[in-house]
Amino acid sequence: MKLGLFEQIVDLNKLFDRLFVGLKRLESVPFFQRDLIQHARSGVEIARVYANREFFDNFEVIVENDAKWAYRFQRDFDQKLNDPDDIYLNVRDSEQRRKRKGLPPRVVILPNWDMSDEDRYDEEQSARRKSAVVRRRRTNRKSPRKARSAAQVPQGPPVSNRGGRRP
Repeated sequence: MKLGLFEQIVDLNKLFDRLFVGLKRLESVPFFQRDLIQHARSGVEIARVYANREFFDNFEVIVENDAKWAYRFQRDFDQKLNDPDDIYLNVRDSEQRRKRKGLPPRVVILPNWDMSDEDRYDEEQSARRKSAVVRRRRTNRKSPRKARSAAQVPQGPPVSNRGGRRP
């Protein structure tokens, strides 16, 4: 909430009250025309109504934006705290309640289900990828024998000079 905005509208209303009271006092002074002072008081009250109406019409938008931010932040924070496997535990508990009531199951959970089976699978796959990379590196390296034999490849026939004569 915007406390500063509330303080400003309260201060504005206090100033309108002081002005209204000051005009009310002037009504009793015979020097001023009473109906003109009352007209001025009504103008002050109308200005107060417009200012308050404008404030509260726009304040609704501010409150709604704050509420959207707060709900979004809370939802995102709650999602960070949730374990993805909690859904399975919730389903299991729900199905046990249905079973106690004598209702048929909506979902069948595999017997002997283990929450960490997916983690083990991911670890195994990671280990397989690492070993495959190591094997590829070993096979891609040229052995010293292959490197020497590639350097000893015979050259083609000598290139002739101008006119086809050899040097």
